[in-house]
Amino acid sequence: VQLQASGGGLVQAGGSLRLSCAASGRRFTINDMGWYRQALGKQCELVARATSGGTTNYADSVKGRFTISRDNAKNTVDLQMNSLKPEDTVVYLCEADSLSWTDDGSLVAARNWGQGTQVTVSS
Repeated sequence: VQLQASGGGLVQAGGSLRLSCAASGRRFTINDMGWYRQALGKQCELVARATSGGTTNYADSVKGRFTISRDNAKNTVDLQMNSLKPEDTVVYLCEADSLSWTDDGSLVAARNWGQGTQVTVSS
């Protein structure tokens, strides 16, 4: 499964950005999808996550400002980011937990990551 993320960029504090991520591949299904962020030299931290059933959870630092949404039919996950702050400046990565069927009929579980997209919020 491959993940392609888009939508990062530069915005002023208080502005908005929308990140999108699409999963593609052969014979797979996606369970949970989410967005993480990672500052240079720091651990990756959860931003928001959504199950295939629609349950969501958010980091405390983004609650009320960010909204995660999924389209299960299209295998996409979006992150609407409002009221952005300079401290939101970091690389954002999308993630998806997948189940894939191989040619021999085996089922393979994997945690997949997108390439990362930079979000920069100026003060």
